[in-house]
Amino acid sequence: MTGLVGRTALVTGGGSGLGAAIATALHVAGADIVVVGRNTTKLDDVVGRLGSRARSIACDVSDPASVDRLATSLAGTPVSILINNAGVPGPVASLTEISVEDWDSVFTVNVRGVFLLCKAFLPPMVERGLGDVINLASVSGKRPLPHRTPYCASKMAVIGLTSALAFEVGRAGVNVNTLSPGPVDGARMQRNFRLEAERAGTSIDEAEASFVSRSALGRMVTEEEVGRAVVAMLGMPGLSGADVDLSAGMVA
Repeated sequence: MTGLVGRTALVTGGGSGLGAAIATALHVAGADIVVVGRNTTKLDDVVGRLGSRARSIACDVSDPASVDRLATSLAGTPVSILINNAGVPGPVASLTEISVEDWDSVFTVNVRGVFLLCKAFLPPMVERGLGDVINLASVSGKRPLPHRTPYCASKMAVIGLTSALAFEVGRAGVNVNTLSPGPVDGARMQRNFRLEAERAGTSIDEAEASFVSRSALGRMVTEEEVGRAVVAMLGMPGLSGADVDLSAGMVA
């Protein structure tokens, strides 16, 4: 992927999980990396593993002032790849049991965060006539997933945002796409399985087996597979306004 050499990629939620895996894959492909998040210790750990051509900046993607500071600190850096990965899973409960505060907290990060980062970093991309934005959505929402309404709704909102934005900036040389992974094997899914088991009165293994049985491959995808998918999408210049499903056949 020599096309990424010399390009700078900004990855939100880059301190762990999918963000760290995506940052690693982009780094291996030759891109310079800026990982962004709220936990500076985790961000520094990722930068330490990547070594050269990587740095971290603390930022709360849901806070306009924090995003403005991030954009100012990178004013001299031509960020041409924006990966909006930061997100929160939200509650596992029936809709009638979810508080307004919990609902809003999910949308504040998962949707407003994408809006704020795009608003801050799209103008220089448009001015240069070069840019790629990949927004991380989810298979959740595209396939019924009870007891996760705020998360599902927020990720479907990201897909809609991406589709419209692709038409706003495509003619200016900026590609905007969505990657919808899941279920992704890792700490977040284990947390969801535990909460669902507690809610349903089953075991964690039963909750996991029930969920994974919905996929064509009978397994979850890995964080490394998601990272490789991001690199592959950047290698397809004709990809615009797309929602790429990476779910081991969860959505078929």
